[in-house]
Amino acid sequence: MKIDNEVQRFTDAPRAQLSTINPDGTPHLVPIVFAVAPTGDRIYTAIDWKPKTTRKLQRLDNIRADPAVSLIVDHYTDDWSQLWWIRADGNARIVETSSDEGTSATEALVTKYSQYKNNRPEGPVIIIDKLSWRSWSAS
Repeated sequence: MKIDNEVQRFTDAPRAQLSTINPDGTPHLVPIVFAVAPTGDRIYTAIDWKPKTTRKLQRLDNIRADPAVSLIVDHYTDDWSQLWWIRADGNARIVETSSDEGTSATEALVTKYSQYKNNRPEGPVIIIDKLSWRSWSAS
């Protein structure tokens, strides 16, 4: 599968916002780092060592209850002719880092982020697939 310009621009972004659905139906939004599979058909993120209030994360509970998620990356500048955003909607699932899929996902994250080279994500890993893409650009 050839990655088109839209997916490549998303792939190159350093961070995204991940939206899951809370039990009461409201959105739960968190910033994440991520990697896109070379085929462009999956997105990976993992729970890592950065400080968190708790290890029982709402995003994981939300995915277990409802796998529908959205991720968005955007570019803002004072030159509004250069604005753009790209959203990926998909289904998320949680896997352990020790699984084959978890290992592949972790490798993709380590390749993209130098911060992970000496301190790899411990997991679990979130894999998002069945992707549909939406975008907007001012130019």
